Amino acid sequence: MNRLKAIVANLRFLDSPVTTRLIATRSIRITQNQVTHFSLYTPSPFFDHSHDFPFPNLHRKLYFSSKSNPITELILTSHWSKELEHELEKCYPSLTHETVVYILKRLEAYPEKAWRFFDWVSTNKWFRASSTVYGLILRILATEETIKQFWIILWTMKRKGFYFYEEMYFSSLVAFKRKKMDRDCSSLTHFYNRSIREDAMRRVVANVVGIISVSKWGDGVNGELAKVKIQLSDNFVIRVLRELRNTPLKAYEFFRWVGRQSGYVHNTMTYNALARVLARTDSIEKFWSVIEEMKSVGHELDIDTYLKISRMLQKNRMMEDAVKLYELMMDSSYKPSVKDCNFLLKSISEGDKPNLDLVFRFSKKYESTEHALSKAIYDGIHRSLTNSGKLDEAENIVNRMRNAGHEPDNITYGQVIVGLCKMRRLEEACKVLEEMESCGCIPDNNTWTLLVQGHCAANEVDRALLCLHKMIAKGCNLDAAVLGVLTDSFLGQKRIDDAYKLLVEVATKHGASPSHSTYKKLIVNLLEIGKFDEALNLLCLTRKHKYTPIIEPFVQYISNVGSVEDAVKFLKSKGSPRSYLIYLRVFKSLLGKGRLSDANDLLSKIPSYISKSKEIRELFNSMENCKVHSLGDISQ
Repeated sequence: MNRLKAIVANLRFLDSPVTTRLIATRSIRITQNQVTHFSLYTPSPFFDHSHDFPFPNLHRKLYFSSKSNPITELILTSHWSKELEHELEKCYPSLTHETVVYILKRLEAYPEKAWRFFDWVSTNKWFRASSTVYGLILRILATEETIKQFWIILWTMKRKGFYFYEEMYFSSLVAFKRKKMDRDCSSLTHFYNRSIREDAMRRVVANVVGIISVSKWGDGVNGELAKVKIQLSDNFVIRVLRELRNTPLKAYEFFRWVGRQSGYVHNTMTYNALARVLARTDSIEKFWSVIEEMKSVGHELDIDTYLKISRMLQKNRMMEDAVKLYELMMDSSYKPSVKDCNFLLKSISEGDKPNLDLVFRFSKKYESTEHALSKAIYDGIHRSLTNSGKLDEAENIVNRMRNAGHEPDNITYGQVIVGLCKMRRLEEACKVLEEMESCGCIPDNNTWTLLVQGHCAANEVDRALLCLHKMIAKGCNLDAAVLGVLTDSFLGQKRIDDAYKLLVEVATKHGASPSHSTYKKLIVNLLEIGKFDEALNLLCLTRKHKYTPIIEPFVQYISNVGSVEDAVKFLKSKGSPRSYLIYLRVFKSLLGKGRLSDANDLLSKIPSYISKSKEIRELFNSMENCKVHSLGDISQ
């Protein structure tokens, strides 16, 4: 058990040797007007630290141990025993709250080991549990294999006074439903509802939140809070902060007020809770001030808090803040996983105008921690460059990626196609597929789809259609996305007939499945120009795909301009549901437009079991009564 001697208080990643390799290669250029010879497989020289290339350090081939921190590695490679527990005890005081969260995150794929570790650590007097830790271990244990331990943790959490938050409930419920654990779903819902009813702290929390919410912070709020009998605890503070998450600046003032109360000192749990609340556009300055304050008093963001905040920043497109936070975490003891890093880079690199400075900052920080540049990282950098139209630099990245042992694939080529199409270099984009095939990389459905979409985005619909036919000839399956893009392009050019011919052909001859929304959009457009029979044909095709029948556009068309014959065709078509309710909707629509004569004519042409149904008889009787009353009023 000497493996743990090297454990230090901070759990930094293991150092690994760095090997640098320069490769002599020949240059290939994609000119602005033509491809002289395009090949992602052909090496090209590095830009010798050219100022035009924003990633000067990527020529280094780095090797990095992918192992977790030493404690996690010890747990994963050992059977649980008294000897292991004895070794883990030597880690104190390095087993801080943040460290426990980090270890549990790394043990997410090993629920039994996560349970063993949590069960052990929670028995130690020096460990302070939190709602974050409980929420994390519950997510991990929500499996059939560890369901017994899940319920033990849940009841322990309740007994110790921790609130079972809504997000904890729903994350566990989703996991149970996914695994068809119906009995546990029912029990969990019962537990959640009961915990709400028995929540002794709820009234005090609601009172405090009410005082803070209705007034601007000042002496009045301070005075009102002083009147409330509050027993300050981490759990109470965190609950109030969560309730104030939609007013982050007031949450910040409450946090400061709590810190001024005698006998209470903020800790890593309350700081992390506040950070989650403040990571928003209107309070981002306060967020960064709190992060600096945390560092000054020896606290760090736990990895669970970081991931939640990072996803929130990315969702709100606060990418500069997301990268700044990533840089901070990569310098901390709790570095994000490679998967999490990849997710961030993908988020940065998406869009028409990726911020290359942020991509550079990301890659520089990633490289500084001696991570090996993975295929996904290369893809993210490459995507940023192609989306920005910097195709020469993108080609250079591909060559470096190849020299690092990662061969270009459909993802790589697809990104080049996107970049070329954005620059309206469509012929070159088509030649990329030829080059792929010559190198033995067969274009897949997604690669062809990107080519079709690129032509559509350039408003070259006929050329896009030609690409689609080539795609079919290559034996690719037509997915709903590419058909939707092509249909939208045809409709955008008012070529409704062409869109109709396309959908009928691919659905009947090639077994494709256009989406429900694509069918509906085209049906509406056909009806607007009076192409009722064509629209009805599409309705019948939807049944082939078992879609929900598209009824309302036909009902509106029939009531506004359609004939009785149109109504009969619709009601008897294979695409229309066999239900008197559809007949009732058509009759109501006709009568609502004052077309009583047509409604009566239609009534005589439908099956008698429908016309004699109670609901339809009552509808016509009510209309006849209204007519009689109207005539009576006129005679008087």
